[in-house]
Amino acid sequence: MTTQEGVTGEQTRVLLADDHKLFREGVASLLERAEDVELVGEAATGEEAVHLAGELLADVVLMDLKMPGLDGIEATRAIVGRNPHIGVIMVTMFEDDESVLAALKAGARGYILKDADRGMLLRAIRAVAQGEALLGAPIARRVLEQFTQPSPMPVLVSREKPSPLFDELTPRELEVLRLIAQGLRNREIAQKLVISEKTVGNHVSNIFTKLQVADRVQAIIRAREAGLGEAQP
Repeated sequence: MTTQEGVTGEQTRVLLADDHKLFREGVASLLERAEDVELVGEAATGEEAVHLAGELLADVVLMDLKMPGLDGIEATRAIVGRNPHIGVIMVTMFEDDESVLAALKAGARGYILKDADRGMLLRAIRAVAQGEALLGAPIARRVLEQFTQPSPMPVLVSREKPSPLFDELTPRELEVLRLIAQGLRNREIAQKLVISEKTVGNHVSNIFTKLQVADRVQAIIRAREAGLGEAQP
């Protein structure tokens, strides 16, 4: 494992976890050209990633899905459990439904493929560092496609009994949550409901708090599991 010191200013501290040295070197080369991003450490195993994430005060962890020993899913769960403020982005070659769902349920706030370009990687890092969630285009497209498929329910989401937490949502918050689960952004929701974007933002914040989720991705998963995201005819 290696670390790099000397982080300054408002740079986002990034930890890279991948068992392939050549891939780590490639990502390191891409990141070193970004002035607002600092690679503070590298890990070749899930165990190292869990240890270094807290020790190096990482803001974002780029996590491989398949690694020897502790895999990326379990490492993500451990990191987020110990350090909820750290944003984990899964960077992998796997885009099957089971892998995506497992990563998001473990607490990952991003999921992109290893063939994503530098711009996509940096956008993901910056978004997650600001507390947002970002899925690579192929992943986001498939998620939304599955969310709008008719019954039977797709593999990506499984119907479960709605959590009692949903009882705390107001009718308007439920309406906003349904639109979030259909993939709409705040501006689009505001236009559809004829309310201000600021009001939508307040509703979204309340939804996150009541459902005990950190971002839109986790909120979408909760909504879809409860059957709240089907597109209206």
